[in-house]
Amino acid sequence: MKLAKSLLLGSAAGFAAVAGAQAADLPSRKAAPVEYVRVCSAYGAGFFFIPGTDTCLRVGGRVRAEYTFGERWSERQDAYGTRALGRIFVDARTATAYGTLRAFVRYDINTRTGTYRYGGTNAGTNNFSLNGRLNEGNTAVLDKAFVQFGPITAGKAQSFFDFYAADLGFSSLRTSDRTVNLLAYTASFGGGFTATLSLEDGNTAGFNQVLNAAGAAGGRVYQGSVMPDIVASLRVDQGWGSAQLSGAISDRGTNRVAVGPVLDSGDDFGYAISGGVKFNLPMLAAGDQLWLQATYADGAIGYLGYGNAVGYGRAAATIGDFTVDPITGIGTKSTTGFTLAAAFRHYWTPQIRSDFIASYSELKMGRVTGPVVAGVATTLKGIDPKELILGANLVWSPVSGLDIGVEVLYSRVEFSRRILDIKNVALGAPARLVKSDDAIAGRLRIQRDF
Repeated sequence: MKLAKSLLLGSAAGFAAVAGAQAADLPSRKAAPVEYVRVCSAYGAGFFFIPGTDTCLRVGGRVRAEYTFGERWSERQDAYGTRALGRIFVDARTATAYGTLRAFVRYDINTRTGTYRYGGTNAGTNNFSLNGRLNEGNTAVLDKAFVQFGPITAGKAQSFFDFYAADLGFSSLRTSDRTVNLLAYTASFGGGFTATLSLEDGNTAGFNQVLNAAGAAGGRVYQGSVMPDIVASLRVDQGWGSAQLSGAISDRGTNRVAVGPVLDSGDDFGYAISGGVKFNLPMLAAGDQLWLQATYADGAIGYLGYGNAVGYGRAAATIGDFTVDPITGIGTKSTTGFTLAAAFRHYWTPQIRSDFIASYSELKMGRVTGPVVAGVATTLKGIDPKELILGANLVWSPVSGLDIGVEVLYSRVEFSRRILDIKNVALGAPARLVKSDDAIAGRLRIQRDF
């Protein structure tokens, strides 16, 4: 009996040993470790590590619904407009031995109706476009797409000339706010001081063509630039606020329109300089700030915030960087001008704020072709516009990321001589001249940022 028990126990132990050895040879079924998304605090709120990498990513966007009402200048125009905007952006950053490697992409999609389709600084006033309705229907815009590697910025980004660029308010002031293709180098000196040298393609944001003021010998047209705009800026950012000095040199090639050989072609260069300061005012209320800026341009009025037209409703006219001698068609005169801009934000309560914005600008232009008298061409002095823009809003932010607000904008333009009444021309009535015009617009905005 003892012998039988011993044989059974020995057999069981042998089977257990063999089974254990075979089990050790089987592949492990232990689950792979789960890599959870981790918060990245190095670049501010909203960033997280892409799993399996050392790259921090932030995904965000904006939805905006906007409604504007303005003065109706002609039966061909609308008295109101609506706009819906959808924005998405991706910001990816990685720390390297050479500094931060960053890639940023932002895309905007708009649906616009009514007065938003006319363009212009004060779109709510139903600005009459000399080219008809602009930005019709839906628009999809690559707003920004750039790479930053240490001191290098390459791609489509905010111009390094800009300082105050529609930072406050719903509407634009007369100031430079350009997103362009560029290649820039920024040097940091410590203490918040930086200096940037940037090569910028002005054609990305649109340029101001030479006025084709055809005279006895013809006018001029754009013939192409030989180099990008050269922009330099010096900036400081500290606890009290920010300040910047910037300058730009711009090339505008032109040639003469004439029957036969093209004469007197060449490159006309313009320039612009700007200085601005921003003050943080926590002694008034948390988040309060004041912006002040002055800009001067000679042959580069795009840096003042001008396109190829100025005016509202009735009094609108074509402008450009240069005018041509209206009698000989040879030689150009640069358009000069300046703009002053101010913007103030005040928080009445942590959830209620107001923006107060204002700009004043003047342009000086050369003479243009006048009426032919007794077979002889005459000239007229330039229109030399002066413009004032004033705006104010009231915004309620009941929860973080949501703005509900209303804004009122007033604009006035005056010219040095009388010009055709656009309303009168649009209706086909006999020609009538006006020297000034003003307009007022109201706007409602509901916006969610995330």
